Amino acid sequence: MKDDIYDALRERILYIEYEPGCILNEQKLAQEFGVSRTPLRTVLFRLEWEHLVKILPRTGILVTELEMNRLMDVYQARLEIDEVIGRLAAEHFVPAFHGRLEAFSNECRRLLDQRDPKALAAVDIGIHALFHEAANNPYLTEVAQRLYGLTFRLWYFNMKKMNSAEWRSEVVSVQEELGDLFALIAQKEPVEVGRARKRHLLKHLERIRFKFLGLSANPMQ
Repeated sequence: MKDDIYDALRERILYIEYEPGCILNEQKLAQEFGVSRTPLRTVLFRLEWEHLVKILPRTGILVTELEMNRLMDVYQARLEIDEVIGRLAAEHFVPAFHGRLEAFSNECRRLLDQRDPKALAAVDIGIHALFHEAANNPYLTEVAQRLYGLTFRLWYFNMKKMNSAEWRSEVVSVQEELGDLFALIAQKEPVEVGRARKRHLLKHLERIRFKFLGLSANPMQ
């Protein structure tokens, strides 16, 4: 039951159903899920550990703000971890994984003319899950998933505001990453796969900065 509550609250936070900065009422949440405040508190402590909420005594549960300075630190960590996971994953890719990459690419083609932020997010989440599965290192996966959750909200927030041209550009960027990864994996170049993951994440960050702050310079230089 606690896992179900955690999954539901985390999804609402990630998909901006709970706006950054809003205050959640613990008692109302307990009533909604039909539980006492004790198991709910366990879930909230877990979300606080992930920096998605902050428990404010006598006030409520604060959904953390999207603070670009703090998220820059998260992205910097992700750049290094995604490169390592990319390299490890490429060393253990099997034919079934290639099929899943192809399925993601097909979904991107569909989304070029069909605006659906949740569907594109599902592709990105699926790519990460695939690489984590292939890398087969639960400790790296745990850290990577936690960091991904922190940056996901900013990306999704921006996707909801994109115009048609920006939307197509975002889908194309995911397609290009898939194409690069597929080619490098086929060539059995695990080190280059890791570098490609890092390179595409950096491009993703530059797009986020341009949309969110109007900045386009390389943030890691």
